[in-house]
Amino acid sequence: MIVILSKGISVHDKGMIRAFLEERGFSLREQTLGDDEIIGAAGKAALDIQELTLLPGVERVAATSKPFELASRETKSGDSIVTVGPVKIGGSRISIIAGPCAVESQEQILETAERVRESGAVILRGGAFKPRTSPYAFQGLGMKGLEYMKTAGEKLSMPIVTEVVSPEWAAQMKDLTDMFQIGARNMQNFELLKKVGALGKPVLLKRGPSATIEEWLLSAEYLLASGTRDVVLCERGIRTFETYTRNTLDISAIPVIKRLSHLPVIVDPSHAVGIRNMVSSAGLAAIAAGADGLTVEVHPRPDAALSDGPQSLYPSQFERLMRDIEALAPVVGKELLRTPRAGTKLTSGVETPVSAEGTLPLSDKIAFSGESGAYAEQALMRAFGEDAPRLACSSFSGLFDAVLEGSAGFGVVPVENSLAGSIHENYDLFLRYPDIAIVGELKLRIVHCLIAHETAALDTIKVVRSHSQGFAQCKDFLDKYPWRLESCYNTAAAVASILKESELERPTIAAIAGEAAARAHGLTVIKEGIETNPLNYTRFVIISRKNNGDIAPAPPSMGSGKPNKASLVFSVSDKPGSLITCLKIMSDRGINMIKLESRPIQGQPWRYLFYVDVSLPKADGEFDFVLEELKTKTEDFHFLGAYRGAL
Repeated sequence: MIVILSKGISVHDKGMIRAFLEERGFSLREQTLGDDEIIGAAGKAALDIQELTLLPGVERVAATSKPFELASRETKSGDSIVTVGPVKIGGSRISIIAGPCAVESQEQILETAERVRESGAVILRGGAFKPRTSPYAFQGLGMKGLEYMKTAGEKLSMPIVTEVVSPEWAAQMKDLTDMFQIGARNMQNFELLKKVGALGKPVLLKRGPSATIEEWLLSAEYLLASGTRDVVLCERGIRTFETYTRNTLDISAIPVIKRLSHLPVIVDPSHAVGIRNMVSSAGLAAIAAGADGLTVEVHPRPDAALSDGPQSLYPSQFERLMRDIEALAPVVGKELLRTPRAGTKLTSGVETPVSAEGTLPLSDKIAFSGESGAYAEQALMRAFGEDAPRLACSSFSGLFDAVLEGSAGFGVVPVENSLAGSIHENYDLFLRYPDIAIVGELKLRIVHCLIAHETAALDTIKVVRSHSQGFAQCKDFLDKYPWRLESCYNTAAAVASILKESELERPTIAAIAGEAAARAHGLTVIKEGIETNPLNYTRFVIISRKNNGDIAPAPPSMGSGKPNKASLVFSVSDKPGSLITCLKIMSDRGINMIKLESRPIQGQPWRYLFYVDVSLPKADGEFDFVLEELKTKTEDFHFLGAYRGAL
C-alpha cells in the first residue's frame, strides 16, 4: 500500500500517519516518487482505507494488488521518465545507448565513443568490471577502465553507464559513472540492489537469464525501496532450449511491462541474439514493440575485441541501424532523441555557445498553433521534450509573429501532409517573414479520431468540426454520413468548441482530432483511426529567428550533427529552359532533389514560385557553391534554411 502525502505536510501530521499504520502492524518506508512524498506500508494487517484517507496530510492511498508496489502502474498511472544528464529515457523519445562490451584501453573507448556519438547515440556504455563465466576470460580494467570511460564521455558530452558487480565497489564508482548497470547475473543479488539503490543514482536493471517478469519487477522494487527514483528496465533475452541464438529475445515482455509498470523499458539486442548480423533486426523489432530505447554493443574492430566480439556491431552497421530507427520512430509515434555536445549549439554549419546541459533557457518558450492536445503540441513535445515551456498561438501568422518578436525562441509549424499535400498558407508565411528560418524537421504520424461529449453517439451527431486538412484526410469516413462540416483554425480548437455549446447541443456536435485532444478536454473518442489512409503523416518544421540577419540557431534537441537537408524558394524568368537550368546546377553538383512544387505568385497571374527541398552533400562548401550559382539564374530567390531533416 502506498500513502501519498499532501504537499507541505507538517511533521506532526506525518508522525500521526506513521503511528496509525505502525499500530496496525505495518512496516513503513518513506520515499519521494516523482514529485510526491510517499509512505510505503507493507504487511497483511486489516485496515479501513477510508479511515486512513481521512487523516490530515493524506492526499490519497494507492492499495496495489501487485507485490511490486513502487514499480506498479497502480501506484503511478503515467509513464516515468528517467533523466541521466541531458538524456531523458522514456516518454515520446527513443534513446540509444552504445559502446563496447568492455573498456580495453583509453584509445579504444575514445574511438568507439566518437563513432557512436557521430551516429546519434546519447549514452556511452562499456564494462570496467566484467563478470565472466570463465575465470580465465578478460575481467576488465577495473577503476582505471572506468576513468578512461568517464574521460571519453566528458569529451563527447555523453553520460556513461557501466556495470557494478559488488556492493564494495559501488560507493567508489558513484562519482565516476552517471548510471549504474545491474547485470543479468546480479539481478537477484539483493544486497547489491540495496546498496546501489541507496546511492540514489539512475540504474539500468537487466533481466536475469531465467527470471520471470514478476521477479524482474521485484528486483526493481528493491532499488526503488532503497532510495533511487530512476530505474530503467532492460530486456536482454532469456535462456530457452533454442541454440541458434545466444538467448531468446522476449519481445512480449515489452508490452507486458508497459501494462504492469510505469518504468521505462529498453532492449539489449546484442546479448539477446549474440550474432552480429541479427542484432539490428532484433533492435528494430524491439522499437516496433514499444521499447523506449536500445543498448547496443559497438566496437571499431569486433574481430579483435577482448569480450563479446561476435555480437558487436561495426560502426558502419550501427550507423545504418540508427538511420533505420529514425525512419521507424514516427510509425510508432516517437522521435529519436539527439543531444548536443557541451558548449555548442548547432546552426547551419556554425556553432554557438549554450549551457553544458544543452538545454533551452527556462524563459525561452516554443510556439505552436492551436490549443492543448493539438497535433502541433505533440510534435513540439517530440522535438523539445514533454516538459518544454510552450506558447499556444491562435493562428499560424501569430506563431510567426511570436518567434519574430522573441516571445518564443522556436516555433513548430506543419508544412505538409502525406495525404492532403502541402499547407500552402505556411509556405507563403516564409516569404512574408524573411527573418525566419527552418532549423529542424520531424514527422508525426496522424491518427484521427471522431471525438464528442459522452452523451453523443453516431446517430445523434449533426455537425462535425475540424481543420480543413482534417476533413480532407478523413474524406472516405465522412462521405458515409450526412453531417454538416464546419471548419476551425485547428483540430484541438474544434474539440474545445464542443464544451462551449449548451448541454442540449453537445450530443449533436463532434470533432475530428487526435486522442490527446480528447484527453486534454475530457471528451470521448467515439471512433478511432478514421483517416482514409493509415499511412498518414504530417511533416513539421522547427523555425527560429535569424541572428542579425545571419543563420538561425538550431534547437539543441535536434542534435549536433551536420545539416542534411535544405529548403529554398525561387522564381525563374519566362524563357525556355529556365527551370531546367536551375535543376541542372544542382544535378551537376550531385545535389539530390527531394521535393519540387510550384505555387502561384500572389498578385502576378500565371507566374509561379518553385519550392525545392534537397538533401545536402557531405562535402563542405559544395552546397554553398550551388546557392551562389542559383542566385545568378533565378528571380526572387529565398533560402529557407539548412537543417537536420527526417530524410
